[in-house]
Amino acid sequence: MAGYVQVIQKLRSLKNPKNIEGMARFGINSKNTLGISIYDLRKIAKEIGKDHQLALKLWDSGIHEARILAGFVDEPEKVTEAQLEKWVKDFDSWDTVDQVSELIAHTPFAVKKIPEWSRREEEFVRRTAFSLIAELAWWNKALTDRYFEQLFPLIKSASVDERNYVRKSVNWALRNIGKRNKALNRRAIAVAKEIRKIDSKSARSIAADALRELTSPVVQARLTKKS
Repeated sequence: MAGYVQVIQKLRSLKNPKNIEGMARFGINSKNTLGISIYDLRKIAKEIGKDHQLALKLWDSGIHEARILAGFVDEPEKVTEAQLEKWVKDFDSWDTVDQVSELIAHTPFAVKKIPEWSRREEEFVRRTAFSLIAELAWWNKALTDRYFEQLFPLIKSASVDERNYVRKSVNWALRNIGKRNKALNRRAIAVAKEIRKIDSKSARSIAADALRELTSPVVQARLTKKS
């Protein structure tokens, strides 16, 4: 088990100002950022192993990469709802949201938090809700088609949010549901067509992207093979 001080020292030793500039160009918050790649963070996480208490300390450091690392090393079964509420309020960059959503999706609170956070006004809190949908749609085989169908109204409602980081996550959620199986593909395409009719630039963009991918020969062939 690695100590907190040693991990922070390791992260600071990898600081790369040039990478920070590049990350900023991709919309990643450069505040308290060291410029460490996700590849290197995953390598460090593997060396550390799972450690809930270390994850809590890393998060409280406020360092961008330390917070992503916290999501990698935390133990889903030990995560509390209060912890998630604290962390989600701290989200200040889309990449932190998407990486930590991998952890949140494995906690017992993911299904509960999706509708709650989808209705919150904070941009990155709302993004988290739809990043979670995308995560669950991608790998959680235990969830039923009915569960994902119940999420379409949330997607449709949020499709009018013009904020870039919300729009992209809503798009991601719709596309991942539609790539889960043939039945959900048909339903997601129908929902995308409904969204396309909404008088909103964001909604039209989401619908266009979703329809382009979900009706593509590549996706259709994959789903046929899968079925």
